[in-house]
Amino acid sequence: MTKVALLGTGIMGAGMARSMARAGLDVTVWNRSADKARALDLPVAEDPASAVRDADVVVTMLFDFESVCHVMTEALPAVRPDAVWLQTSTIGLAETGGLAELAAKHGVSFVDAPVLGTRQPAENGQLTVLAAGERDERLEPVLDAISAKVVWVGDRPGDGHRLKLVMNAWVLTLTAGTAQSVALAEGLGLDPRQFLELIAGGPLDSGYAQLKGKAMLSGEFAPAFALGGAAKDAGLIREAADEVGVASDLAAALERLFGTAGDQDDDMAAVIRALRGNRT
Repeated sequence: MTKVALLGTGIMGAGMARSMARAGLDVTVWNRSADKARALDLPVAEDPASAVRDADVVVTMLFDFESVCHVMTEALPAVRPDAVWLQTSTIGLAETGGLAELAAKHGVSFVDAPVLGTRQPAENGQLTVLAAGERDERLEPVLDAISAKVVWVGDRPGDGHRLKLVMNAWVLTLTAGTAQSVALAEGLGLDPRQFLELIAGGPLDSGYAQLKGKAMLSGEFAPAFALGGAAKDAGLIREAADEVGVASDLAAALERLFGTAGDQDDDMAAVIRALRGNRT
């Protein structure tokens, strides 16, 4: 049986842990807030080093580069040299290269593998994994457990993140664009439901726009993809665009909108609050 250490049991990590356990993997979890880890009813390690000591596969699903780097600096000396590190957090391009170098210093195999999906796909084992690095058969049961689809983007760690930032640029733009139209309809004295009904089933429709649009209208913002994560990812998109000479104005605007839309633990659909402006 494959032994997995999963570090980070937030919205995404908790769902991934449950999916791996449901698939019969031997999963040990660790989280900075231990109560979140204990709620999974899985073996909980006291610290990162204890979590990874006997693992075949180490999975990180933490908020940002700083948290991943801090946790794995502590954990890597305890990782078995024949284990593999599957890094699924969204952290940026240069940062991914830094983690690959950190893994190499400890002789540990590293695979860059950010995921597409939110709370429900994570819970159901239906994520899309964008993997880059050396393929390793030890990863197969883990990937099978958490994903509906695995795309091997390339052999170079960082390529998974490159495609993830491209995809998230679209997701964030679509969500903010939906909020813009909903808020504008409201401001013009229209029923914004007419907007969602008008695009439904046509070439301009999107299941994501309908899902987030309905949340905007109901004001129900239970987090599937939190505002804080959206703002963080918009910043990473802006940085990547600047690095390669692509105009970053839109990414900068998205970063500001998601970052100023109120409680950063709310779902990203709450960006509607920033678009309503003084009408919120």
